[in-house]
Amino acid sequence: MEQDNSKRPKQSAAKRPTPPKRTKNFGIIALVILVGLILFAAFNQPAKITEISISEAVKNANAGKYSEIVVSGQELLITKKGQDNASLKAIKEEAANVKDIGIDTSKVKVTVKPATSTSSTLLGIGLTSVLPVLLIGGMLFWMMRSAQGQGNQAMSFGKSRARLYGNEKEKVLFKSVAGQAEAKQDLEEVVEFLKFPKKFASLGARIPKGVLLVGPPGTGKTMLARAVAGEAGVPFFSISGSEFVEMFVGVGASRVRDLFAKAKKNAPCIIFIDEIDAVGRRRGSGMGGGHDEREQTLNQILVEMDGFEQGQNVIVLAATNRADVLDPALLRPGRFDRRVNISLPDRPDRKAILDIHFKEKPLAEGVDIDALAAKTAGSSGADLANIANEAAIIAARRNHKQIASDDVTEAFERVAIGPERKSKVMNELEKEITAYHEAGHAIVGHVLPDSDVVHKVTIIPRGGTGGVTWFIPPEDKSYHSILEYKDVLARMLGGRIAEEVKYGRDRVTTGAGNDLQKAAELARDMVINQGMGTKLRDQVFHVEEGMMLERMVHEREYSDDTAKVIDQEVEALITEAAARARAVIKANLPSLEKLKNVLLEKETVEAAEVAELLTGTRLPKEAALY
Repeated sequence: MEQDNSKRPKQSAAKRPTPPKRTKNFGIIALVILVGLILFAAFNQPAKITEISISEAVKNANAGKYSEIVVSGQELLITKKGQDNASLKAIKEEAANVKDIGIDTSKVKVTVKPATSTSSTLLGIGLTSVLPVLLIGGMLFWMMRSAQGQGNQAMSFGKSRARLYGNEKEKVLFKSVAGQAEAKQDLEEVVEFLKFPKKFASLGARIPKGVLLVGPPGTGKTMLARAVAGEAGVPFFSISGSEFVEMFVGVGASRVRDLFAKAKKNAPCIIFIDEIDAVGRRRGSGMGGGHDEREQTLNQILVEMDGFEQGQNVIVLAATNRADVLDPALLRPGRFDRRVNISLPDRPDRKAILDIHFKEKPLAEGVDIDALAAKTAGSSGADLANIANEAAIIAARRNHKQIASDDVTEAFERVAIGPERKSKVMNELEKEITAYHEAGHAIVGHVLPDSDVVHKVTIIPRGGTGGVTWFIPPEDKSYHSILEYKDVLARMLGGRIAEEVKYGRDRVTTGAGNDLQKAAELARDMVINQGMGTKLRDQVFHVEEGMMLERMVHEREYSDDTAKVIDQEVEALITEAAARARAVIKANLPSLEKLKNVLLEKETVEAAEVAELLTGTRLPKEAALY
């Protein structure tokens, strides 16, 4: 696989800690206690007792039908023979004893107990009857309060979830952000608007309501926004565009109103909406006929920005990496008046960013940060921070006291092309095919005059690839010529052509699938977006990306005949690139074999050794463009 240095993995966001569920635990404990008391009351209820006359009681007692009579005051509790508990009750005169009423104590067991007090009776009744009722009532009350709390929570859906910054001990300032000198210069005016509003008002100047930060992911848009707030010394409300939108209609608009109301109360202040494209896309393309929740939220943002009164000193900062999909109403003057472009850092900026991230990390002697900055062309600030962090992790895993050059190199390669997968098993034939494939990339890229320099060649699987040939430009480039793109196409196809030359046209493998896909994408971009075709030179047919429904109903801006010519142009570029790669490889077969053998032996070959192995390679006339 031919690899460049243009893509980087994204960092994941940290999860918010979950608060302790004390209320839920209390409810469970109360429920367990309630069930226990109900069971206790159920199993301790006295048996049903039937009252009989005293004469009947005496008659049956003397007849031997009772096993025990318990005398408690005037009350006789009678247990029949064959029963365990009393089931009969009789009432005697207060002063009479059992002998006075005629009971023969030889025929039945008589037990005399003191009379039960009223308080004890009431306590028993309370424990068995009243207490469960009270607990059930308490449980019902608690459930109603919980339901009320959930209702309040439901009503809080319309409250803004913006996070407020401004009271931190260590505020983010412009000096905390490395590079981006032009962007910081533009944003310094915003700081002046907030700190000295009267200076501009005295001259009749209108303070801008909104500033749009546009740039690739990880370039520091959020940090720059916080730096504006830190420099101005004003509160900073931060929220993501996706946090406005919910499944319930009207919630997003309500949150917008609440956010702007809080901002007006805390003026002067800054509202920062990150990833505003989540809610600010063009209206009229929603599945609900232009009346979906997202569009209602966007409409409310427009209304609130129009509602700013002169002198309120509330500025809205928004960030996006897809400014092309935003609704034009957002971008008109009076809303987002200014647009600040934040680009990927150049070499000096990358050096400054790396210095900041390695500042608190112990570096060993010999670690060249400037060389690392040179190799990381196309990296964002987040990518560079990730490299520094990975280097520290690798050094710790290797039990190093300091971060060595090898640790930094491994971190850079891990972030750029993925970790090594040495555990993947390949048979000898697969290793040989991979070695020829990667050697083909390297030779074509080395020989062609407008190609980048070979940085590394390896047959060790990395990321999702079977092997990697890595090209890094010697310096940052803002523009690319047709000649450069054609050389890139040829080296992309060098791996497939090397397999074809060595094994035959019908024995090429699927290992070149990713290379062919990238080559087709580059060729089509050259024709459609860059006007680099032959018949369609200086003509652009770019169609802006949009939502799925937009793409379905979008009418193509060129005819079927033009589409056919575009396909022919793309095919011609791919065919030319394959022919050039084939000519280079056939003209340098000894070098192909030499590099293949070293790859099978060492598995990885660095830039200096690649250059030495490919000494003597030549550019055949058939592959030259000039």
